[in-house]
Amino acid sequence: MKAAVVFDPSQGPVYADFAEPVAAENQQLIQVTASAISHVVKSRASGKHYSFDGTLPFIAGIDGTGVTRDGQRVYFVFPPTPWGSMAQLAPVDVAHCLPLPDGLDDATAAAMANPGMSAWAALVNRAGFKAGETVLINGATGSAGRLAVQIARHLGAKKIIATGRNPQALASLNADATVLLTEDESVLAQTLATHAAGQIDVVIDYLWGRSAELLLKALAKHVPGTAPVRYVQVGSLAGQEITLPGAVLRSSPIQLMGSGIGGLSLPALVKATGEMLNAAVAGSFSIAHRTALLADVAEAWPLDDSQNRTVFQIG
Repeated sequence: MKAAVVFDPSQGPVYADFAEPVAAENQQLIQVTASAISHVVKSRASGKHYSFDGTLPFIAGIDGTGVTRDGQRVYFVFPPTPWGSMAQLAPVDVAHCLPLPDGLDDATAAAMANPGMSAWAALVNRAGFKAGETVLINGATGSAGRLAVQIARHLGAKKIIATGRNPQALASLNADATVLLTEDESVLAQTLATHAAGQIDVVIDYLWGRSAELLLKALAKHVPGTAPVRYVQVGSLAGQEITLPGAVLRSSPIQLMGSGIGGLSLPALVKATGEMLNAAVAGSFSIAHRTALLADVAEAWPLDDSQNRTVFQIG
C-alpha cells in the first residue's frame, strides 16, 4: 500500500510503499479517508516526541478518519507501531474507533480531532471546568487555542480571556477579553494582574515559556480568595522550560497540572475525542484547514502551520 513513511526522522515523511497490515485480535482494518498534521504528529515524525519509541521505518500520523469493512464512518486513533494513520490502510484497536456524527465531514473531523481533543481533555478531564467559570487560554490563536475558545463557550464559560501575539487573530476570536503578549513586559504584567484580580478559575496554556512565568506570578499575587486556580499545561510553543519560584505555589491556591498523551489514559483520551466530535456539531465548531493529496506529503509537510491545518486526503 501507499503511505507517508518516515525512514529518517531528520528528513520527514515521504510517499512510499509499505507492507499492508493484517488486523490482529481485537483490531479492525480501517480504509483511511483523511489524516491531519498536528504538533504531536510532526514531533513524532522528527523523532523528538516523548512517545516515539525509536522504530524505523514507520508510517506518520496518529489519528484520522476512515471507513470500516462494514461501511461505518469512524474516527480512529493510535494505530500500533510501525503503522500510522497516513496510509491507505490502518490496523486499529476496536476500542480506539469512534463513529463519526452526521453533519461532520471526514476532512473537518480529521483536522479538528487532535487539537479539539487536547482542548476538551484539558478543560473537562483535567481542569474539571464548570459552567459559569472564567477561563484564560494562553496562546489562543493557533488551531487548538481557537477550538479551546469555542469549546469553553459551548460549555458555558462566564468569561473567556484569550492571549496571543497577533492582534488581528485575537480580534477574530469569540473571546470576552484579549491580551497581546507582545506588549512591553511591565504593561503585560499589569494587564495579567488586573485579570487575575477579577478571578480566573482555569488556565489552558499552549505556550509555556515567559508568558507562563508572568501569568503564574500574576495569579499568585492577585487572584482573590482561596478558590483553586487550575492551571493546565498543554503545549510548549514558547519554550520547553520556565523558571518558577517555589513561593508562587506555596503562597497561592494554584493547582499546576499537565494534559497530554500519558497525562491521561488512552481510554480517557479516546472518550474525550468522541465527546468533542459530537459537541462539534451542536456547537458549530470550526477549524481552518486545507487539503492535500497524500502523494504530495513531502512538499506539503514543511508548509503546514498552526493557523491552517493540513489534511491529507487518502483513498
